[in-house]
Amino acid sequence: MTNTWQDVKNANVVLCMGGNPAEAHPCGFKWVIEAKIENGAKLVVVDPRFTRTASVADFYAPIRPGTDIAFLSGVIRYLLEKDAIQHDYVRAYTNAGLIVKEGFGFKDGLFTGYSEQDRRYDKSTWDYELDEQGFAKADDTWRHPRCVINLLRRHVERYTPEMVSRICGTPQEKYLQVCELLAGTAAPDKALTSMFALGWTQHSIGSQNIRTMAMVQLLLGNIGVAGGGMNALRGHSNIQGLTDVGLLSAQMPGYLTLPQDRETSFEQYMSTRQFKPLRPGQTSYWQNYRKFFVSFQKAFFGEAARADNDWAYDWLPKLDHDGYDIIRAFEMMVNGEINGYICQGFNPLQAFPDRGKIRRGLRRLKFLVTMDPLDTETSRFWQDFGPQNPSDPAAVQTEVFQLPTTCFAEENGSLVNSARWLQWHWKAADGPGEARSDIWIMSELFHRLRELYRKEGGAFPDPLLNLAWNYTNPRTPDPEELAKDMNGRALADLRDEGGTVVRRAGQLLDGFGQLSDDGTTACGCWIFAGCYTEQGNQMARRDATDPREQGLAPHWAWAWPANRRILYNRASADLAGRPWNPVKPLIQWDGSRWVGIDVPDYAPTIKPSDGVGPFIMNAEGVGRLFARDQMAEGPFPEHYEPFESPAPNLLHPEVPTNPVARVFASDRAMFGTAQNFPYVATTYRLTEHFHFWTKHARINAILQPQEFIEIGEQLAREKGIEQGGWVRLSSRRGEIVCKAYVTKRIVPLMVNGSPTHVIGVPLHWGFTGQARKGYGANTLTPSVGDANTETPEFKAFLVNVEKTNGPVA
Repeated sequence: MTNTWQDVKNANVVLCMGGNPAEAHPCGFKWVIEAKIENGAKLVVVDPRFTRTASVADFYAPIRPGTDIAFLSGVIRYLLEKDAIQHDYVRAYTNAGLIVKEGFGFKDGLFTGYSEQDRRYDKSTWDYELDEQGFAKADDTWRHPRCVINLLRRHVERYTPEMVSRICGTPQEKYLQVCELLAGTAAPDKALTSMFALGWTQHSIGSQNIRTMAMVQLLLGNIGVAGGGMNALRGHSNIQGLTDVGLLSAQMPGYLTLPQDRETSFEQYMSTRQFKPLRPGQTSYWQNYRKFFVSFQKAFFGEAARADNDWAYDWLPKLDHDGYDIIRAFEMMVNGEINGYICQGFNPLQAFPDRGKIRRGLRRLKFLVTMDPLDTETSRFWQDFGPQNPSDPAAVQTEVFQLPTTCFAEENGSLVNSARWLQWHWKAADGPGEARSDIWIMSELFHRLRELYRKEGGAFPDPLLNLAWNYTNPRTPDPEELAKDMNGRALADLRDEGGTVVRRAGQLLDGFGQLSDDGTTACGCWIFAGCYTEQGNQMARRDATDPREQGLAPHWAWAWPANRRILYNRASADLAGRPWNPVKPLIQWDGSRWVGIDVPDYAPTIKPSDGVGPFIMNAEGVGRLFARDQMAEGPFPEHYEPFESPAPNLLHPEVPTNPVARVFASDRAMFGTAQNFPYVATTYRLTEHFHFWTKHARINAILQPQEFIEIGEQLAREKGIEQGGWVRLSSRRGEIVCKAYVTKRIVPLMVNGSPTHVIGVPLHWGFTGQARKGYGANTLTPSVGDANTETPEFKAFLVNVEKTNGPVA
């Protein structure tokens, strides 16, 4: 989230699109209700189903799954056509006036530079025209035909209300009412907040879904302001922390990236990551990448990371692919290229796409290690559970090791919530039986592996043998010691520009501003610097005081970065440093420095007249309507159909789907067509269950005991399906047999003149736990992901549904 949960109450309009917070985030949703009651906010819901969120909305519009970019591109067209944008904000704080290179273009679904053979783009034209000093040229009058705002106008002109309705199935009058409601927040004293979740990310164009909405928010002037922002609702209490500390396959902590195998030297690696400013005087904070990286290496390898060995750069793994995401991992597993798998805190047989393929991959392993508090489907994949998991254990070669772990309530530690708050929690009870903490298990694995390398040798033992492990109890490091490692410390006396010592050697750092690239600081995660200082554990703070009751609570826990509660908050004030909305200011210029109720996302003494932009991580200093080379599919979003779609791509039939999405041949062969699978399915979650955990709890199993699908009344009549009757739901990859819930909440959508039915598929049931056995929604889903993140396309795929007699007893 760019903002906080509590800040939602400051919004004038709340858009829930790509998420269903009343159902999936019921505690946080109270702030939406407060915005409605106390601030008179309008709640707008755009969703394929009339959800629990929609039931309390001021306005609801249906949409076909997988068409959000068409809808939002139409919104952008509306805003530009009606001149309903925050002009001063857009001119000063976005790249609207920067001039794009000659040669950049878009035609028939493709941007310039596409290679059909490689399914990749040469992005060299996706950039600005530069002057002799290397700065991007600009036209503040917006008259130049290649300035970003004019290219954007041309790009979205195809998304007329008629075209949006034909693609999305949203009635024109409803779509236009949504446009009008959003446009009303272009006034400087109004704000729109966007709340989204997996309904946007789990698509083959998921990243561009989010980016399109961010562009809407930039045009409306709603980034960096109270009640505004792009607010991703995280599905687990610590999924934000997972990405923060670099557990994605191509990342390191703090969103540093692993080297590619072609980056054979440290200097070559650094040359593409220290982004120099693209406009005069801009901050471009990634210029400090070397400080973040060297400090990380010092935290990782200690004294073994030195200047004369390039800070142990050679010891890092080098990627020979863009990443080893879950889809690639199981493709390799099925092909026999991976023979061992450690599965920590995941349940792939329930959570990853194409369950049949996941099962085949697990069967080909030599060994599988699962670390989980619960007995998961993955750990029992080899066992015969009937039609929900057919298996011949004698034919399975995989040796399975189940390592029971403690859960969060059985250990001290921190969790990072959607708002980037690191909140410390305390152990409430010991774990049951032989359960051990993840820290203990990983520590024991490390010590035993290191000892084997010391005794027996082996290929390239250096990283393991030189890993820093300086803990009071090396076999079980204390969570607070690990937190201090993440925060960072001085390895030598640190002095300010005047020579005064600001940190003695060994002391904890106050923040990432104290990091150095000369080996005198160590920091496990630069964005966490400041979470555990010499003043104590900032994550454990529990002072709920909230200045002006504005939803920041700056002394409750600690938010990254720098305890900043609202990102880009310099954009909440105009060019003179005065708040756009004087009733709800965040920071403002007092004549000598930036002051306010939040930590400035900006150097505190930079004068407004200095012209430094508020988007300090970007080399331009401004928000990007034109993304340059940062996205796989193009610098502007474009509508592409899901890989399984009931309709052609009306904008460019020859390029119907994401042209750069990676699709393995075996997965492409398993895509279905509308001829055989005429209905659109989308997965979702229920309030009564939390993913695949709570089916192990009796009360949750009682509340939602059995697998079901949700279908509309019209489709039920056409198929002869009764309320509570048994149905068979099938895709090209498999089928499930479950109950049908016939509802008014889903109605057919008119897509290009044809009625299109949507079927909802909750995902919680499997064959372990106390609920009745289920097949799992991922039995049906395709194995294809977003081109930027490889997040699987769970939200839009094709199925057929038939009445059946149910399972044989």
